[in-house]
Amino acid sequence: MVEAWAEKFVVIGPDPATLASSVADRFLDRVIKRTSAGKHAHVSLTGGSMGSAVLRAAASKPAVQEIDWALVHFWWSDERFVVRGHADRNDQQAHDALLGTLDIPTDNIHSMAASDDGIDLDQAAEAYASELARFGAGDRAWPSFDVCFLGVGPDGHIASLFPDRSDIHVTDRAVVAVRNSPKPPPERVTMTRPVINDSKRVWMVLTGADKASALGLALAGASYSNVPAAGAKGRKRTVFFVDEAAAEKVPYELIDREY
Repeated sequence: MVEAWAEKFVVIGPDPATLASSVADRFLDRVIKRTSAGKHAHVSLTGGSMGSAVLRAAASKPAVQEIDWALVHFWWSDERFVVRGHADRNDQQAHDALLGTLDIPTDNIHSMAASDDGIDLDQAAEAYASELARFGAGDRAWPSFDVCFLGVGPDGHIASLFPDRSDIHVTDRAVVAVRNSPKPPPERVTMTRPVINDSKRVWMVLTGADKASALGLALAGASYSNVPAAGAKGRKRTVFFVDEAAAEKVPYELIDREY
């Protein structure tokens, strides 16, 4: 692996299903290591087809039974501001894929507000920032996620941080309201880069040839303003989990064969 990209790893699976299963194994292994030591694990989830695929794969693994889920807290990097229970909501997708099958305290599932909760979009962002702050430590107004899952769009967006928009540059708040999103629905709530990048591990999961360009730009050091995925970075490790189709433009030397 070349020195310029020593902090970024690319792990390739042959197809989306195999990739999802592999990421699920790594995820459960990481949570087991954390909780078996009696420590709380904070995990930030994402939506989309691969986010759900990883959780569905995790639900089918025997290792899911080895975890004390009372020690695990689930969060979301972003959410669509639609009614609770809507199929577009990331928390609903996660519930259907995995969370609904777990013996986990409801207080450990930290969903963002919905459009029918009686608060507006700005209040929803403020409420989630306050919830994050409850689990902060020291001068950090949020938990440091043991794993932060992110999807990556064909345009390189992560969470609801889209290219060439002011939200990607916000550093004085943990959560912001997003209006007029270039991808529907138009109203969303998203964590900011400081929260995402304070995660111990950032795992970006992406598949398909339409993601190859965004992945290539992210690895080539593009500006995070233009390609937000290029600016996502975990404190301990940053990994792009991709399938063969998405890896079309990844230089051989950037592929990690051991992680």
